[in-house]
Amino acid sequence: MFAGLAERYRWELRVHCYRMLGSFDEAEDLVQETLLRAWRYRGSFQGRSTFRAWLYRIATNACLDFLDRRPWQPTPDTAGAAAEVGWLQPFPDRLLEPVADQDAEPETVIVARETIELAFLVAIQYLPPRQRAVLILRDVLGWSAAETGELLEMSVAAVKSALQRARPVLRAHLPHRDVGQAPARVPAPTGQERELLRQFMAVHECADIAGFAQLLSEDVRLSMPPLPYFFAGRAEVVGFAAHALGPGSPLHQGRWRGVAVWANRQPAMAGYLLRPGEPFYQAQVLNVLRVEDGRIVEITAFQPEVFDAFGLPATLS
Repeated sequence: MFAGLAERYRWELRVHCYRMLGSFDEAEDLVQETLLRAWRYRGSFQGRSTFRAWLYRIATNACLDFLDRRPWQPTPDTAGAAAEVGWLQPFPDRLLEPVADQDAEPETVIVARETIELAFLVAIQYLPPRQRAVLILRDVLGWSAAETGELLEMSVAAVKSALQRARPVLRAHLPHRDVGQAPARVPAPTGQERELLRQFMAVHECADIAGFAQLLSEDVRLSMPPLPYFFAGRAEVVGFAAHALGPGSPLHQGRWRGVAVWANRQPAMAGYLLRPGEPFYQAQVLNVLRVEDGRIVEITAFQPEVFDAFGLPATLS
């Protein structure tokens, strides 16, 4: 019975750990650690808080323990770029909602787009771990200062102080967001996003560099974590694409196939490459797109190691 009750919260604890760490793989491990700790210390749950809050306490402390052992810090070279956060990984949309459960509690969270997008994940990595935890609990999950203080064993005054220090840092890296405001309800993917993704896959498959350029905003950015590469502005991004995919490139000799997926509430393309003489398309890249005003404003390109989390095969026939 205990295991079944705890398992109901696995999906949202995974999201919580992912926000704390920015790594999907590490979040998976920390959720497992959370459930093991909960089972080991199940006798300590005395009902002073909800079972859900008790699990969040365990999960948050597991993340803080992890960050004490591995104090990841973004590199300071290109402010706000995903390339600075070398451990960043995408989160599959298929895991962002709970499995239908008629016994689910009414407090079940909705994972809002602006709190799971890659830009938000990059920005909060600049916060010290405890400030990060305070901001997530207060501004993302909507917990009160008293509830947050109880979970983190901090006074209400200390919680308020930590939040006051965290918000300006987040605002500096997310200048167009209303930091501290309640997140909006999750919108469905727009037709514009779907169409832009279709066009992105089409120009990618035929290495149409001119068509690719037309999809980009003037200030588009391209990052490739964990690689340190970062390109800013349409000219730089198009120049990189021409070098990587255009005539003369080894990748130009092969044939591309794209598979549409969604990551972090954003459109994404899983790219497969068929090289001359090979029998299968091989997993090559996962491009996650951020779209604003009908143009691509950011591309985050991940290595094929992330395909497994999305249920994507390593090869296509």
